[in-house]
Amino acid sequence: MDQKDALRMEGITKQFPGVLANDNITFDLRAGEVHGLLGENGAGKSTLMNILYGLHRADSGKIYVQGEKVEITSPRIAVDHGIGMVHQHFMLVDNLTALENVILGIPPRHPPLLQLDSDRARFKKLAEEYQIEIDPSTPAWQLPVGDKQWLEILKQLFREAKILVLDEPTAVLAPSQVLQLFKRVRQLVAEGCAVIFISHKLDEVLEVTDRITVLRDGRLIGTIATEEATGPKLAQMMVGRAVSSDRMPRQPSKTKKKVLEIKGLYCNDDRGIPAVRDLNLIVHAGEILGVAGVDGNGQRELAECIAGMRKPEKGVILINNGLITGVIRDQSVLGYIPEDKNKTGLIDGFTVEENLVMKTFDTPNFTRKGILQWNAIREAANDLVEEYDIKTPDSTIAIHNLSGGNQQRVVIARELNGEPALLLTSQPTRGLDLGAVESVHKILLKERNRGAAVIFISTELPEVMAVSDRIIVLFKGEIMGDLDGDTADVNLIGELMLGHRDALKAAGGAS
Repeated sequence: MDQKDALRMEGITKQFPGVLANDNITFDLRAGEVHGLLGENGAGKSTLMNILYGLHRADSGKIYVQGEKVEITSPRIAVDHGIGMVHQHFMLVDNLTALENVILGIPPRHPPLLQLDSDRARFKKLAEEYQIEIDPSTPAWQLPVGDKQWLEILKQLFREAKILVLDEPTAVLAPSQVLQLFKRVRQLVAEGCAVIFISHKLDEVLEVTDRITVLRDGRLIGTIATEEATGPKLAQMMVGRAVSSDRMPRQPSKTKKKVLEIKGLYCNDDRGIPAVRDLNLIVHAGEILGVAGVDGNGQRELAECIAGMRKPEKGVILINNGLITGVIRDQSVLGYIPEDKNKTGLIDGFTVEENLVMKTFDTPNFTRKGILQWNAIREAANDLVEEYDIKTPDSTIAIHNLSGGNQQRVVIARELNGEPALLLTSQPTRGLDLGAVESVHKILLKERNRGAAVIFISTELPEVMAVSDRIIVLFKGEIMGDLDGDTADVNLIGELMLGHRDALKAAGGAS
């Protein structure tokens, strides 16, 4: 082992029922470097890092920290060895304040009393040092999604982690926040921290890392110096084939039927603060409407109002001329892929098949005289597993055993099964790998060509421009511009995302 290695994992193997998640993987992290870890969903990245953090036990292999062989059997032991992990899905307690979340699990210095005053002072000092603007007294549920990500990072800084794992840390951040994160990461490394940076975004990995390791199907494909890497080369290593990110070709729509109409919509967020203001919108059959904007500008609230999950303060929403007054269960009317699949799209304790029939379990096909017909449910579920290429040993497996990408496929399969007139998608590719993103884009285009009206809400501007026939830009719940997808300019959209409506006049106007 190189004495400069902050971490070395040798020959790590881990098998779950029916899945070889890690197959003899060796991975090293040098002191003072940012090491990128790439791979598709299910490639084994999270499993490898969960073993490092003590959430899983490897079937075989060795771990060395600062040159010393260690046995990591729990997160507590990982923390004792200076290992911190910021998970892809937030590990926050919503009802606790930001400060309480940070100190949760840290033994008090003088039990049973807490030293909240000194902890609050240290919280503020760290937040100021790393330019993280979070009030320690704010409950976690009131924080915007981007601030929740910063709070997770602040938790690890508070614990003085020397080896920091960042799992998809930019998935919920706006472009300007991503640049701020990169600056903070470089600051951490300069102060002696070694960082493992997991991401599906090749441009980010190329920007912030020193070396990059690629996994595929649980195996180590290779490690490469970032200066020798290119986007196409990394994509080829990840997926095993070339992946295109160009604008998707499409045929002109044959119909202009009005599917969704919104008139004068106002709604509040969970804090009672106005999130959508006087929004008017029409979406037609056979078009993909892209919704661009920095996260937290009313996208989630707009989607929940359309789906009937949030009551508007004022305004009218019509789908196929029918007024929306509550949650829509009719699969022929609406398919909804929510922003947070884990909280809204899936039930974690249910199996794959149970999640797939969640909207239709009480139909005559699946229920007779109040009794579930499990053979029929399983047959229908297996058909969807095959059609949407959901990687699972079988449909009776608990949904939480699937990778993030395959969980998303379950949501998509369920929501598209009824061929809905309106397909509403909110951040459908968040946290997905290149291959899965490409697959989602093709599904959206297929639904559009079928004649569905498709709403594609995403903070990933290149994606919005790649798939949309028309693009609206939201800022503080208002539409800043309505642009043609074929001719939309990335710089103009960027200005509109910041609320600069006058940029439209300079560009010659828009509808």
